[in-house]
Amino acid sequence: MLTIGQLAATAGVTVRTVRHYHHVGLLPEPDRDASGYRRYSAQAAVDLIRIRTLADAGVPLARIDALLHARPAEFAAAITEIDADLRHKIDQLTENRLRIAELAGGERLVLPPGVVALLDRMRDLGVSEQRIRLERDAWILMRALDPHLVPQRLREKNAAFDDPETLRLYLACDRSVDWDPRDPRLDRLIDELDAWESEHERDGGQPGYLKLVVSRISEASPAWQRVVETLTHRARLRAGRDSAGE
Repeated sequence: MLTIGQLAATAGVTVRTVRHYHHVGLLPEPDRDASGYRRYSAQAAVDLIRIRTLADAGVPLARIDALLHARPAEFAAAITEIDADLRHKIDQLTENRLRIAELAGGERLVLPPGVVALLDRMRDLGVSEQRIRLERDAWILMRALDPHLVPQRLREKNAAFDDPETLRLYLACDRSVDWDPRDPRLDRLIDELDAWESEHERDGGQPGYLKLVVSRISEASPAWQRVVETLTHRARLRAGRDSAGE
């Protein structure tokens, strides 16, 4: 007869593992002998070795008990099914590894080539990586919530960067990220942006994804937060004046 420690050593597992198998009902727990110890038979050692072998092979513990008591044909069929499940998991893990490897390409994992090319163009124009990350997130949200808008917005964005004045203002905004919100340069930038907004007559309604992007931009920089809040306030005032004039 074996103590629990001897049983565990025989099967090459830990005492904690033996107790876990008791807990889940895979290995019966013997009664204590007169000295207060639990003693295990040779059959218990054989059963434990079979349990460990099946577990090491990837068989779920929930299925091991049935396999231990299965007839040869049932055992073979169950093993074939378990092997198919394992192959499926291996295929999934292989696919996950390929996707993880693609993470080295950053935005290439989740964005179409045209958007990736735009982000690369922004880098060439001198836009900071912080602003590019925000831009990337905007495209990710757009693609998830309004995918039909992606081609149109891509054309508009490239056209905007083709315009020297728009590009100048974009780069000026980018450089203002670390400015103090009370910096007088920010007042001049807000006025220029407000004039640009008025000239281009942008639609005041924002898609859901754009509201999230604006919120994220505001969180990224106190200076940008002031820019967004001021421009939003001025746009509302203009809209109110326009409505009153109708």
